[in-house]
Amino acid sequence: MRLSIIIPVFNEAATLEEILARVLAVDVGMERQIVIVDDASNDGTRELYPRLKDRWPDENIVVKLQSTNRGKGAALREGFALASGDIILIQDADLEYNPEDYSILLKPILEDRADVVYGSRFRGGAAHRVDGFWHTMGNKLVTLVSNMFTDLNLTDMETCYKVFRAEVIAPLTFRSNRFDFEPEFTAKVAKPGPSGRRWRVYEVGISYAGRGRDEGKKISWLDGFPALWAIIRFRFRN
Repeated sequence: MRLSIIIPVFNEAATLEEILARVLAVDVGMERQIVIVDDASNDGTRELYPRLKDRWPDENIVVKLQSTNRGKGAALREGFALASGDIILIQDADLEYNPEDYSILLKPILEDRADVVYGSRFRGGAAHRVDGFWHTMGNKLVTLVSNMFTDLNLTDMETCYKVFRAEVIAPLTFRSNRFDFEPEFTAKVAKPGPSGRRWRVYEVGISYAGRGRDEGKKISWLDGFPALWAIIRFRFRN
């Protein structure tokens, strides 16, 4: 069995090497592939890749350089196309999400209880940096609306940590280029798969070290509007 870890990157020169070191320090108990999709970074991130490959020459690290900046959703599509794993995990390139949580994210799938696992920042007793009130309320509102359209009961639809069997996305076509990928993904995995049965969706609590806009956070309250539209649009569109 192989795990493919997809890392979309845009202007993360300050954190990329550290997050990759943290990812590779985790024993996932299976063969591992790292797919990094650089979404046209212009802050010096691209100069890091030769050094990263020299530092970890024995690791299966695939780097795809996008010629233009198209957004997280577009980068993830490229990553999925390059993934060869039986299980796929999405990892942001900043330091907000801790790879030490991989074991709890993978456990429901490895025990054959789940097909898709969300890592929730609002569930469980792990350590969390206190986030801004309105950012949190916006996240919960978007999650609530998503749940109303998908009939799921998630607490954190917008989370980065989504882990799933490769077969879940094999028949799917994703269209969103930016952060509206999250509601699109959720809308589509909530629908029955090719066999006619619904995928088994689980949620586990994770730790979270959120950062502010002054620390490089890219998503803002303005991204909430495309997310709401995506929830409605992809409820009725494949």
